Amino acid sequence: MTSQSSPENTPTTPVGPRDSSKTPRYAGRATYALLPELHEVGRADIAVAGVPFDTGVSYRPGARFGPSHVREASRLLRPYNPAQDISPFAVQQVADAGDLVANPFNLDEAIQQVADGARDLLTQAEKLVVIGGDHTIAYPLLRTMAEKHGPVAVLHADAHLDTWDTYFGAPITHGTPFRRASEDGFIDLTASAHLGIRGPLYGKGDLDDDARLGFQITTSEFIEEHGVPAAIERLRARLGDRPVYISVDIDVLDPAHAPGTGTPEAGGLTSRELLRIIRGLSDLNLVGADVVEVAPAYDHAQLTAVAASHVVYELISAMGQSKNAQVENTQVENTQEA
Repeated sequence: MTSQSSPENTPTTPVGPRDSSKTPRYAGRATYALLPELHEVGRADIAVAGVPFDTGVSYRPGARFGPSHVREASRLLRPYNPAQDISPFAVQQVADAGDLVANPFNLDEAIQQVADGARDLLTQAEKLVVIGGDHTIAYPLLRTMAEKHGPVAVLHADAHLDTWDTYFGAPITHGTPFRRASEDGFIDLTASAHLGIRGPLYGKGDLDDDARLGFQITTSEFIEEHGVPAAIERLRARLGDRPVYISVDIDVLDPAHAPGTGTPEAGGLTSRELLRIIRGLSDLNLVGADVVEVAPAYDHAQLTAVAASHVVYELISAMGQSKNAQVENTQVENTQEA
């Protein structure tokens, strides 16, 4: 993780990505979207951090290399988002905070390190968007969100419930973070939701447990039958006006769109559907997010990394909509005064 610069060096207007007309996109260090590092700007509205950790996986490893893979794919992102009509890096300061250290040999210590690292970053940034790493990291991240906002409404996009009890006796793994977060009071039991769930379960009781833990499920079959607008409406009604944390396991996408992940399931969303759903939630109170389970060893032609980098981009754009509204209101007021 990068260090904080002195307050006197903090820019008064947002510093955006490197100018790709002067330095080729493929040259230099691959920060997310070629953004400045956090220590270069001092403070940020949004800090993008990586967690290169996959000790909590139950099948194919490799997500520890996800943050660097996603950053590489993000080189091609551009500063204006026409789908949301926003320049997300101009209306708010977004910076790359580097990687949080997580002990690869000690799961409990790694969880504490991620929580401590996120808590420290929240003294330098208003919001966090974290690139994993495996889904274990959602638990310590939700802990820090609850410390700041109280229990948060969670939108969990995934092929899997991730509300199972234990694996080999381990209580916190990439298949259990939302059960532990629910039991520990980190999430709003009346306003949390899964998106894109599909595939086989261990038993029908998994669904009963999940409902008890506070989640409403919008399956990939629901989207196929009723369409994306109906899914957006259903999610908006569930999440309401609470502080919302979005956790995206890239395996919510069909393996055709995201092969580079540890536990792929057939029948998933397209990248276009997922991006559209995020855009449909852009006026909600989004307080943080993660995008996890990108495993480059199974990727092809950066398909998964490109998808993940665009998901992060849409999340940052969505978080910037309130800032964008403030800028537009100020411009209107200045015009009226003139």
